[in-house]
Amino acid sequence: MTSSDVLSMYENIAGLTNQMAAAARIGDLDRLGKLEGQCATEARAAGAGVPALSGGQRLRKIDLLKQILANDREIRDITEPWMNAVPGLTRQ
Repeated sequence: MTSSDVLSMYENIAGLTNQMAAAARIGDLDRLGKLEGQCATEARAAGAGVPALSGGQRLRKIDLLKQILANDREIRDITEPWMNAVPGLTRQ
């Protein structure tokens, strides 16, 4: 995996989590679930021999990670109250 591949992967994940947040905002849980699956598939690649980045590429990766985490927080803020209200629903 090249450094360009790494950035592309993180850009794809950031885009998917942005779409997930949008789906959560409008309550489209079917779309949210489908996007979550795509995101998980993409994220699995993050553990497979990802080279370290430096300089501007490292800063871009950090920016993308911040976006991903912000999207994740928004999704959780929207979905956790619903999940906590459903009896017997287990979070993974």
